[in-house]
Amino acid sequence: MSRGIVVGLVLTALGAAGIGPASATRRADEVGTAVTKLVTEGGFPGAVAYYREDGRVRRYAAGVADTATGEPARAEQRFRIASNTKAFVATVVLQLAGEGRLSLDDSVERWLPGVVRGPGYEASRITLRQLLNHTGGVHDPDQVSLLYPYFHGHRDFVYTPDEVIRRSLLTPPSFAPGAGVSYSNTGYLLLGKVIERATGHDVVREIRHRLLVPLRLRDTSFPTTSPHLTGPHLHGYDLRGADLTTFSPSYDWTAGAIVSTVDDLATFHRALLDGRLLRPAEQASLRQLVPNDEGGAYGAGVETFDLPCGRVWGNTGAGPGFYSVSMSSADGRRQLVLVATVYDLAADAAHEPKVVPSSPFPAVNAALCG
Repeated sequence: MSRGIVVGLVLTALGAAGIGPASATRRADEVGTAVTKLVTEGGFPGAVAYYREDGRVRRYAAGVADTATGEPARAEQRFRIASNTKAFVATVVLQLAGEGRLSLDDSVERWLPGVVRGPGYEASRITLRQLLNHTGGVHDPDQVSLLYPYFHGHRDFVYTPDEVIRRSLLTPPSFAPGAGVSYSNTGYLLLGKVIERATGHDVVREIRHRLLVPLRLRDTSFPTTSPHLTGPHLHGYDLRGADLTTFSPSYDWTAGAIVSTVDDLATFHRALLDGRLLRPAEQASLRQLVPNDEGGAYGAGVETFDLPCGRVWGNTGAGPGFYSVSMSSADGRRQLVLVATVYDLAADAAHEPKVVPSSPFPAVNAALCG
């Protein structure tokens, strides 16, 4: 997804939600109202949210899960979390660093010899740390051509990670390693391959073994090729109302293929940001920020935005039919996970300015700044 889209949504929200004192109950009511307005006024078919303040949790659902059947949206329904996946992948890389099985300062060439080959690329200079915080300069492929099969009748089309990486490296790097910041999905495909090389196991197994099982994320899965969402799930749409729910995640793999629920995603991010998944040195690396050109900063697999009330931590995700936000206040006392069921991936690929019907960030402001 385009990170400029996220910035536009955030900036829109900064003038859209008022900041002022409120009791916890009133704030929770305001979050519910903001989530409902995403459907009644914002143009989304459905929106679901998890909101926590201190130990109290509330869940909200508005609109429908499926416009064809009218099934109501429910808080327990699954959705594609898109780039929220990167935090799971980064966590495994950081855990491997803490175990001494790799170093964040290792070069990509050390782990993937011969994989990063393209005009202007020097794999011996790109480090794993730079892949984690988007400072490696690795390009993404042209999204219009990459996504062509999906939007021309082949929603089950399967790419291999190697093919996506190969396409990415046809374009010279944006900058020398460490000399700039540019969001890179391809960097996270490379990290997925590093995990497999370092452990000798499939990356899906590693994420399940290290994160999904210990955290009891029973409604979270990592499909790599199947285009179908299974079990109770939301449907996702483009701006014209076309259903994008059936869509192979293979093109996104370790950059964005995980499926989850708002509760599971909240559990994961709370454990990660609370320091329960990483050793102290790796937790410090997670939170070592590199400012970007979009008003925020990237850590190792997480990102921050500065709202009027202060810095918030977490991730955003945008993929075919779904836009999601998983964010916590800096002190961890408040947390919001929100998904709204429109994201126009074709419009994003074509760099069109509108990819969602309205900004979801007023609900983020209500939750974290209200």
